[in-house]
Amino acid sequence: MMARSGAEMNTSDAELNVCALLAVRNEELYLERCLEHLIAQNISICVIDNGSTDSSLEIARRYLGHGVIRIVPYPFQGVYDWSGLLALKETLAEEIDADWFLHHDADEIRYSERGSVESLQASIARADREGFNAIDFDEFVFVPTSDSLDNCGRDYVASMRYYYFFAPRPQHRVNAWKRQPLRVDLLSGGGHRVHFEGLQLSPRPLVLCHYPCLSPAHAEAKYGQRAYAPDELARGWHRLRQSWKTSRYTPPALEALSRVSADRRMDRTRPYQHHLFMT
Repeated sequence: MMARSGAEMNTSDAELNVCALLAVRNEELYLERCLEHLIAQNISICVIDNGSTDSSLEIARRYLGHGVIRIVPYPFQGVYDWSGLLALKETLAEEIDADWFLHHDADEIRYSERGSVESLQASIARADREGFNAIDFDEFVFVPTSDSLDNCGRDYVASMRYYYFFAPRPQHRVNAWKRQPLRVDLLSGGGHRVHFEGLQLSPRPLVLCHYPCLSPAHAEAKYGQRAYAPDELARGWHRLRQSWKTSRYTPPALEALSRVSADRRMDRTRPYQHHLFMT
């Protein structure tokens, strides 16, 4: 598809096309819930399948033409190749005919800061209308607790009720951006922060609910069996997960967490600079 520069785009809010670039490998516990949410938020999806051996690819194919616009294979080479996946997302953001892009993971659920009153697409369109070309997300990490330890095979968004506000640094998750005339840089920020010339950041972060593991056993399987690329470890990436993967999951104390409200208004009064489930 032909790329369009930001100057060439003049769409109404309803027509604004937002595409999530979603890389998956063996994400069957998350994928259907993630896709359903994005589609309900008026977001289209390009799925990158990194050699899944579970039902992830089958799930993605069910949505092809119904929210999923494209499925891109990316062969698995035996290690978690985050650099390669980010570079592929940079390329896809040049190729796909969309107005905005989201760097997205399967274990994330993203919302407007206005909750159910406004869709994620409408919130991005509002930022676009106000002249901004990048958006930050406040990250809220939901973890298995004594209240709900095993959420595998369930609607984890409904069953996992306790979270903490993860804010290790300002502007931690700037990974929604408007199409640019030149290639954007996801790689240097490890996917957490996109870089391009002339970045104008919206002053209103949106909401990112992160569900890194759904049970203690899932945490050990997800992180304990993952091999990381040596060059990425040398960059300083993945070190916490690499060192933690030999430990057993210990649920954080409920007193350290916030409980999600019915309207999903998130508590930002207790920011944490370190993950509470990786101790």
